[in-house]
Amino acid sequence: MPAIHHHAEHVGSLLRPPGLLDARQARERGDLGAEELTRLEDSAVLAAIDLQRQAGIEVYTDGEMRRATWMAGLLESLGGVSPVAMPSTGPSTGWFRDDAAPVPPEETAFQMVVATGKLTQKSDLSTVEAGFLARHAPGQFKITMMSSSMGNLLWRPDLSRDVYPTPGEMMRDLVALRLKEIEGLLALGVTWIQLDSLGYNHLIDPEFRARILGPQAPAPEDILDMTVSVDAELARAIKAMNPEVTVAMHICRGNNRSAWMSKGGYEPVAERLFGEVPVDRFLLEYDTERAGGFEPLRFVPAGTTVVLGLVSSKVARLESQDDLRRRIDEAAKYVPIEHLALSPQCGFASTARGNLLTVDDERRKLELVVDTAQRVWG
Repeated sequence: MPAIHHHAEHVGSLLRPPGLLDARQARERGDLGAEELTRLEDSAVLAAIDLQRQAGIEVYTDGEMRRATWMAGLLESLGGVSPVAMPSTGPSTGWFRDDAAPVPPEETAFQMVVATGKLTQKSDLSTVEAGFLARHAPGQFKITMMSSSMGNLLWRPDLSRDVYPTPGEMMRDLVALRLKEIEGLLALGVTWIQLDSLGYNHLIDPEFRARILGPQAPAPEDILDMTVSVDAELARAIKAMNPEVTVAMHICRGNNRSAWMSKGGYEPVAERLFGEVPVDRFLLEYDTERAGGFEPLRFVPAGTTVVLGLVSSKVARLESQDDLRRRIDEAAKYVPIEHLALSPQCGFASTARGNLLTVDDERRKLELVVDTAQRVWG
């Protein structure tokens, strides 16, 4: 069975070095060769691995250094898609900070795509990530990927309908592509897969659902049916390929330049999400009151680990360890403490420009996670 003893975990992304961001822009302009960019990416991944090792993290990621966003599996690796402009002004941008400071639209903008042809896998980005980690990580590592349940972001009626009459038909192709990708990763020896699935925010936050999906949004129960069924299908398929693989799922409320998109507790989705999606670990945002209380964890099945995202990756301020331990004790009323773990609520750079922290802040946050876990679990 997959190990449950990792009580300190990191969600995924780490701050990119400024030189790497400059190099990627130079590559886009045609001023830098692909080999040189790869060399710089490799160097950044090695530094990310070393930072995690120094902090005491035992499950490594590559910091997502090769990605423009955490959604690379959809936005960068697929063929059959075309770029579209994202709204740059007005409430539809939908990013907020806790200090109520306005978020300049240019800070949170990123390239989006929609399906305009039959979807194909054009890039083996995750294979490159896995191969490098297999050679260089000093311990267990995981590959993070966007769940296919978020694939409805790729469907727009005016641009996609000629190829995929409905979002559901597109999703079947997307699930098949993701399963083929995962099969290849497991063949390389990958033993830990993390699915990032944010579609539940449409149920957790009705205002977010209306803002993003508009008046033609599907009924909440239909969104929940689709999201749970796709996530469960992926998790079951991975386990069928190799029962020893650790399958995890991460859920947060948006993470872009220290801003968030949605708010609300897990209660509207908890019974079906926790009861029907058979993963080994749920990594759940819990760093602010926006995520609600721990009561929904009563639906978590026996033996499933809940990784409490109590440490903020959005702000530099270091949390009180006493407060973290108190909140872990509160969560233990619903999940046995041996099946709890600790992490930041999300990555530090879900988009390439990263959150408003320094690398030293990032290191201190990870050290806090590890030190607290050692004090709680030994």
